Amino acid sequence: METITLRQARLEDAQAILDIYAPYIRNTNITFEYEVPTLPEFRKRMEEIMEGYPYLICEINGAAAGYAYAHRYKERAAYQWDAELSVYLDERYARRGIGRAFYTALMEILKEQNVRNVYGIVTSPNPPSEALHTAMGFRLFGVSRKTGYKLGRWIDVSGFERPIGDPDSPPGELLPIDRVKPERIAEILNEAERLIH
Repeated sequence: METITLRQARLEDAQAILDIYAPYIRNTNITFEYEVPTLPEFRKRMEEIMEGYPYLICEINGAAAGYAYAHRYKERAAYQWDAELSVYLDERYARRGIGRAFYTALMEILKEQNVRNVYGIVTSPNPPSEALHTAMGFRLFGVSRKTGYKLGRWIDVSGFERPIGDPDSPPGELLPIDRVKPERIAEILNEAERLIH
């Protein structure tokens, strides 16, 4: 019987998370980074994101199977109620509903923070990620053609968007993650965990 855990990541998870991310940098066009960050650099990135947004990890039988996080979409003040989502999986755990569970949990937590819109920025073609966004109710809003160069070729990037709050009313105060009730986060993570098989 497998033990599946979806929880908030901690800085002590940085090496396990970096081990998932590094092959994406070295072998794919899914991220536009060229060099694998050092562990201290990566921990600093995590820390900066965790100050304001959810950062999640999925463990199966104690091993890191994937991670996901939200971060600010654009810097200007009027964009503060928008967040971009990112998900990375260990390829051994693909097609088990982990991406869907991560997106479900991230969006529910972000609602508690008063975020109104979420975005996915996807290198194209990337059929699994495109299918996830479509299945989760995202709408394609545009494609930047040949916008990044990696591994010897130019790559398109697709933008997906989805509202998660009332688009016609003024937003509430944007709350940092530490102002969301821990019991509510635990409830959201427990519900999303059930989507993993």
